[in-house]
Amino acid sequence: QVQLVESGGGLVQAGGSLRLSCAASGRTFSSYAMGWFRQAPGKVREFVACINNYGARTSYADSVKGRFTISRDNVKNMVVLQMNSLKPEDTAVYYCAAKSSFSMYVSSRSTDYDYWGQGTQVTVSS
Repeated sequence: QVQLVESGGGLVQAGGSLRLSCAASGRTFSSYAMGWFRQAPGKVREFVACINNYGARTSYADSVKGRFTISRDNVKNMVVLQMNSLKPEDTAVYYCAAKSSFSMYVSSRSTDYDYWGQGTQVTVSS
């Protein structure tokens, strides 16, 4: 089992940047594929980015491609979402998620993930 805690959210102006972090508990962090999802008020939770267990493979939603970067540090048990050129439509609660997996597995489907953090609010003002 793994516990996830997100941090780094906040209020930023359009065009600005934020760096979200997700700290994971446990000694087998490298056994998990990781994902970031977001949910805006009144909308369904949507995929943002994911990374396989050793960081060799990533995938992004079209809406964030070229602006967001996902990375992980298996020594620090952490996954990071660097968000640049933020837009008001990026405003949402951002969630970190983990899926027990091996090799090159990644998934953009929220139902594939086993563990979730509590979320961190990102607000982008115009």
